[in-house]
Amino acid sequence: MKVFINPGHHVILDSGAVNPVTGDREVDVVIECAKLVEKYLLAAGVDCTVGQYNELYEICDASNAYDADLFVSIHCNACASHQARGTETYYKSFNGQRFANYIQSQIIRSLPVTDRGVKEGNLYVLKHTEAVAVLVELAFIDNPEDLALLKNRIDDFARAIARGVTDYEIA
Repeated sequence: MKVFINPGHHVILDSGAVNPVTGDREVDVVIECAKLVEKYLLAAGVDCTVGQYNELYEICDASNAYDADLFVSIHCNACASHQARGTETYYKSFNGQRFANYIQSQIIRSLPVTDRGVKEGNLYVLKHTEAVAVLVELAFIDNPEDLALLKNRIDDFARAIARGVTDYEIA
């Protein structure tokens, strides 16, 4: 089983969501999480790589060239009111839904986050990778409580994602 891990956004061109008070950037959180997920998957004997690119098509092309079986894109959410909280995982296919359920379940069991559910999404990276693909919105970077989880428990998020991958692999 080969897993392509995509930390969303790009350090220079698109940092993603930003906390308006603290300046914490989505791109920094998700890179840290992706590297930890890779570490845990490699320790579990799973063949994986991390790929971050500027353009969405580059992400999909890299995953497809890697011949990934599974694709995980990691993001942080944001909301105009800064009041929303929680984790949600998007999928496109039937197998993607199964995969999303494993990851969402592991995160919800491991962290005190609001369960925003598993949702079908018409997102570019879900439609254009050949792997079974999910996009995980860890938490809301612009919400103070969720940001505290992202800053203090990113390792728990990473472990939960890695367990979701291995749960799917053995199912």
